[in-house]
Amino acid sequence: MERTLLIIKPDATERNLIGEIIRRIELAGFRIINLRYLRQTKSVAEEFYAVHKGKPFYDELCNYMSSGAIVPMVIEGEHAVAGIRELIGKTNPAEAHPGTIRADLAVSLTKNSVHASDSPENAVKEIKFYFPREEA
Repeated sequence: MERTLLIIKPDATERNLIGEIIRRIELAGFRIINLRYLRQTKSVAEEFYAVHKGKPFYDELCNYMSSGAIVPMVIEGEHAVAGIRELIGKTNPAEAHPGTIRADLAVSLTKNSVHASDSPENAVKEIKFYFPREEA
């Protein structure tokens, strides 16, 4: 079984979409094995998104990710990284396929409701970031 990280972002928590997103994950056959509900500081968001430092969207992303509650979760399943990426859709909701989380629920490119690990290697790092005691 593979594990990946998914974060429900502030726009989705503010609109009470946590249950809907979890429902879609479970209906797709994945299992949520750990989750947290938290509000992170901007410095924590900057650390998590450090790979994007220097890019034009970095400051906006970090401000946004520290603007409200988030729900990071560890998801397990066969081909979890690729499967969850398919379930959430492309980063830009305007380009996401109908029926994906981002196509159906996102507000904008920044407020796209969810983050998900983009590779098995990044999944391990990202899980350890939010769940340091979790075995990946």
